[in-house]
Amino acid sequence: MSAADSDLLEALRRAGLDDVDDSGLARALYSSDASLYRVLPRAVVRPRHPDEIVAALSVCRELGVPLTVRGAGTSIAGNAVGPGVVLDTSRHLTGVHRIDAEARTAVIDPGVVQASLQAAAKPYGLRFGPDPSTHNRCTVGGMIGNNACGSRALGYGRTSDNVVALDVLTGGGQRLALGAEVATSAAVLDDLRRLVDGELATIRTELGRFGRQVSGYSLEHLLPERGFDVARALVGSEGTLALVLGATVRLVADAPVRGLVVLGYPTMADAADATPGLLPHGPTAVEGLDARIVQRLRDVPAAVVPDLPRGEGWLIVELTGDTVAEVEGKARGVLADSGAVDTMVVTDVAHAAAIWRIREDGAGLANRTSDGRPAHAGWEDAAVPAEQLGSYLRTFEGLLVEHGLQGVPYGHFGDGCVHVRIDFPFGQGSDGGRRAYRSFIEDAARLVAGYGGSISGEHGDGRARSELLPTMYSPTAISLFERVKGLFDPDDVLNPGVLVRPARFDDVVRVAAAPRLTRGLAFAYEHDGGDFSAAVHRCTGVGKCRADLHATGGVMCPSWPATRDEKDSTRGRARVLQEMLAPGGPVRDWRAPEVHEALDLCLSCKGCSRDCPTGIDMATYKAEVLHQSYKRRLRPRPHYTLGQLPRWADLAARVPRLANAVMGSKLGGAVAKWSAGMDQRRELPPFAVRTFRAQWAARLSSVSDAPRVALWVDSFTDHFAPSVAWAAVAVLEDAGYRVEVPGDETCCGLTWITTGQLDAARKILGTTVRALAPLADAGVPIVGVEPSCTAVLRGEAVELLADPAAARVKAATRTLAELLVSTPGWTPPSLEGLEVVAQPHCHHASVLGWSADETLLRQAGATVTRLGGCCGLAGNWGVERGHHDVSVTIAEQQLLPAVRNLSPDAVVLADGFSCRTQLDQLAERQGQHLAELLAARLTPAADRVPGRR
Repeated sequence: MSAADSDLLEALRRAGLDDVDDSGLARALYSSDASLYRVLPRAVVRPRHPDEIVAALSVCRELGVPLTVRGAGTSIAGNAVGPGVVLDTSRHLTGVHRIDAEARTAVIDPGVVQASLQAAAKPYGLRFGPDPSTHNRCTVGGMIGNNACGSRALGYGRTSDNVVALDVLTGGGQRLALGAEVATSAAVLDDLRRLVDGELATIRTELGRFGRQVSGYSLEHLLPERGFDVARALVGSEGTLALVLGATVRLVADAPVRGLVVLGYPTMADAADATPGLLPHGPTAVEGLDARIVQRLRDVPAAVVPDLPRGEGWLIVELTGDTVAEVEGKARGVLADSGAVDTMVVTDVAHAAAIWRIREDGAGLANRTSDGRPAHAGWEDAAVPAEQLGSYLRTFEGLLVEHGLQGVPYGHFGDGCVHVRIDFPFGQGSDGGRRAYRSFIEDAARLVAGYGGSISGEHGDGRARSELLPTMYSPTAISLFERVKGLFDPDDVLNPGVLVRPARFDDVVRVAAAPRLTRGLAFAYEHDGGDFSAAVHRCTGVGKCRADLHATGGVMCPSWPATRDEKDSTRGRARVLQEMLAPGGPVRDWRAPEVHEALDLCLSCKGCSRDCPTGIDMATYKAEVLHQSYKRRLRPRPHYTLGQLPRWADLAARVPRLANAVMGSKLGGAVAKWSAGMDQRRELPPFAVRTFRAQWAARLSSVSDAPRVALWVDSFTDHFAPSVAWAAVAVLEDAGYRVEVPGDETCCGLTWITTGQLDAARKILGTTVRALAPLADAGVPIVGVEPSCTAVLRGEAVELLADPAAARVKAATRTLAELLVSTPGWTPPSLEGLEVVAQPHCHHASVLGWSADETLLRQAGATVTRLGGCCGLAGNWGVERGHHDVSVTIAEQQLLPAVRNLSPDAVVLADGFSCRTQLDQLAERQGQHLAELLAARLTPAADRVPGRR
């Protein structure tokens, strides 16, 4: 640490700031936002009270250190990265202090998440109008910083239209109470009024020309005819003029009835042409969606894609009203004026939510071109008047072709705002990509200005577009921005390089500086050209991993809501891995403590592989890191014990009663747990007295011409839950199959994979694939009963093995439900009247897909409640010392509260051995596997399941 950094840290703490962090880990975590840029801060401050923001600014002003304020870090233009102190409001300043239902206002902290404000306002029948696609993790303070708009700006306006009052601290250290009615008397405001009075013509002719003109400062709110509203003028100033300490925002009545009309068109430009004709019907949103984005979602394993009309481009039109009849009337008008090739009216809430989720995930889903190349932000949200949109899109597509680039447009078509990710050829370490980037961006800026548009339509200018402001503003307007900055932030402490005296937009581009890493890797990274660096740089920082996805069946990221620490989000871990590969950063190599601290609470749940719209697979990256870190080195004790559990289970199977007696004793159990690196509060599950394979070998074989099915019995089922395998046999035979069980040497190597023992895992898995390949080649379906192990055959096997047989085994592998729902003529036993609460195993939900299970249960007549999130055990992770408390906290997110409220007759469905173990140990409730649930209702059940206990 330099003397200057040491002085900064000491001064911040002396000023009363508690949560100050200048570690390499913190600097890596906050080095980027959702943009292309990488700027290492000197320190991170997480204020607990607005007074701490005042103290932090005072220190920065005294020492001449830049200060950049940050909410959730979802800024796409590089608005929330800086070289000095980064001030994160999202950790502690998250309160909704007061809701005034009569006045329809809310008083809030800057770090409150927009969705949390919505939840607080909902009981009053109110909502905060603007809702960006990141609404479930972005902060309202960040929305104020960028003048965020979102999909429903047509109905509710921009953030600036919904701010009533602000409590701010100027860069010069003055605290101001600002509002439309009253403002603090201050010299800076008097000076501002005089400045505006002398520039009325410039402000009236160049600013506020149309709704999505977000670029630059919104000085139109200072016009005399607008009441000199300084609060609204500061909205969109990107933390360059003042820091928001608190806000009073406007709430609006939430419409009682909502409906969607989805319209299909031959192209996105055709959809844009149709947009102006739909606006007279009063929609709250008109969103454009490209077929290429939907195809990206279809390519995600286990993703569920909702039905859409025919077309290559769609408009999603949201209509609201007081009654169903009112909304239906509006819908008829929209359909009549749409000119669409196909249409769909969506009234089902779940269907509508699934369509909205595609649109909200657009920034992530569009990060790959149709041929798999990475696509980047940089020209992200330009806007033109809606009547110009179709023409602009056609010209813009021509510009892409001229530059040899691809991009997928989508966005807020009703407002004329277009999002796009473009495959700029940054390569890795290539300056040619920067030159191509600059050339295109400069041409695109001139194009937008020619249409009377704005280079930013909602995300602000940041580092990505501030340099381009002279393209759309006169020198007089640019000078006016500089003079306003001088009034509020005379020492240029707040977010320097943004808006005024801008940094070059092609400097500090993170992906352009990233070196390739292709040699000596254990996994193939086929979708990233064999490049680990490209894989971890899939993370664009959109931060969906910071949202609460569990209520909607999502899994990612279980540890983040448990700790609320950025290092425990998928994005945070990706940032640390990116820094590990970056030159000159604080994170050195695979063995760096920052890397292992960031990965420690990763459960390897695979949730990000489905829920992250960019396709991050942190479980794979963690396994690679552990593999590289401990290659030819002494490993942590749990790697040799829990990481090789199937091997020890095979030994215990020779003397199961003795093994159980030793582990069940107080002393023996304590010693066993210590040896395994387990938390002493965990219980050791008993070994089966007789494994399934031993029982199967003693079973009399039968000759049958029934279709064959291979029941692949994993180590966990074999040694700990043979009754599950016998139940699967019963159900498969009931469905008309002749069951075969492959030989003993068919372990998937999962515990070796999760602990990074990948050379051993490859050998074990290779043996299994060779044993199963003849079955796959003969057209025999391979059914797995333990989701995590089955997922290996559908996932890691192909990535780890350079063997074409792995792909054939993958194609033949099924879950029990997948096989059963596709079996002609089979009818499940009745589950009529049965309440089923299902905890899909993380790998089941994320890799295999749980939709077949849900279909089967509903066909059988069960009432099904599907839980999201993770059980918290996650194989060896949850039992390891140091993880117990977080494991329990994760279980409390969904699983344990749901189980506590269940009736005794309800069934908790949990296919995963980990999930059933967690239930047994924390809830004292027995979970059932789907096979057990079905087999118990066959006739006669007892005779069909000899291993059942």
